[in-house]
Amino acid sequence: MFKIFLIAHILTGGICLIIGLFAMFTKKKKGKHTISGEIYHYSYVIVFVTAVIMSILHWEKSQYLFYIALFSYGLALFGYLAVKKKWKNWLGFHLGGMLGSYIGIVTATLVVNVHRIPLLNEFPTLLFWFLPTIIGTPMIVKIGQKYGSKNISPVK
Repeated sequence: MFKIFLIAHILTGGICLIIGLFAMFTKKKKGKHTISGEIYHYSYVIVFVTAVIMSILHWEKSQYLFYIALFSYGLALFGYLAVKKKWKNWLGFHLGGMLGSYIGIVTATLVVNVHRIPLLNEFPTLLFWFLPTIIGTPMIVKIGQKYGSKNISPVK
């Protein structure tokens, strides 16, 4: 049973990693961007559900997966709802939520797999808990500034 959840988790996680990049680099208008965003969100739902189930099944070994899943999908849902509901300042919330969730999935992928990657496995795992955030946060700010969002710009 666990293996079925793991396979679904890996497949949809891979989809998120690939389609998330596609959504980031396509023009922000109806069409390719919105379709890839929908695929990203619904794939993330499956990543979230499978992560929660697997972490509960192997709590002693994988409880951290539960917390990453909860936080990361929370960001994805926040970003998704911001664009769907068109809240005040929705663009900043959308960008911050979606890009933050992407940082979360990259972090989880690295932390779980870094011990299998030659050269990278020479570094302490703790580095890979923080590296995606260190790299991704300035990107969120830059993209937010590009699209005129004041919600995710640094505090002045």
